Order: sequence, then C-alpha cells, then structure tokens
Amino acid sequence: MIMSVTTDLKDFRNRELAILADSINAWLDKGLPEGFEENEVHPMFNLNSGYVFLTNSEYQVAMLNGDRLELFYTCGSCGHEGLREDFDHNSNDCCREYMWDCGFDLDEVA
Repeated sequence: MIMSVTTDLKDFRNRELAILADSINAWLDKGLPEGFEENEVHPMFNLNSGYVFLTNSEYQVAMLNGDRLELFYTCGSCGHEGLREDFDHNSNDCCREYMWDCGFDLDEVA
C-alpha cells in the first residue's frame, strides 16, 4: 500500500479536524515533546491510517496520546512504529537497538 499523506486542510474531515484541534491545544498547554524540533511544524493527515499528527523539517512526528503530544517512532530496519510505549512488549533486536539509539533501554524495569 502506498502511503498517502496530506497537509491540505480541505482533505481533513470533522474527525481529523477535531484531532488536529486537540493536538494544537496540547501543544499550547503542555508544549511539544522533548527533542521535537520546532522547525517548520505543520499538521499532516495519513489518508490510509487515519492518523493526524504534527511533523517538522526534520521528519519527526508528534502524535496526541491522551492530552499530550508524544514522539512517534519508526524502526528503520523492520518498520515497527508507534509511541514509546508501543515498543515495550515483544520488541525484536532491531527495535531494541533503534530505541537504544533514541535514548531508551527496553530492558529497564519500569
């Protein structure tokens, strides 16, 4: 499947506009995630997955999790993606190495 994303707000439906509004409010209330660069931040909507997120000129992704924005990660080796918590269980060796490079030790006891 070819990933299709858009920044054109006319392509956002009511659901996606509400998520975008919540994301902007989270940004205003709690700020962007630590480590997320504030260069050319703009909203995106993945037409295939339905995900609404903020991205920047560094291709970083911030997604709403509850009432705050968190970094969204993608393992370049196997393609596993998600928020930090999505890498806690059943992560393979390449994901462990990727998250280590991102500053997390998946073997640490929470």
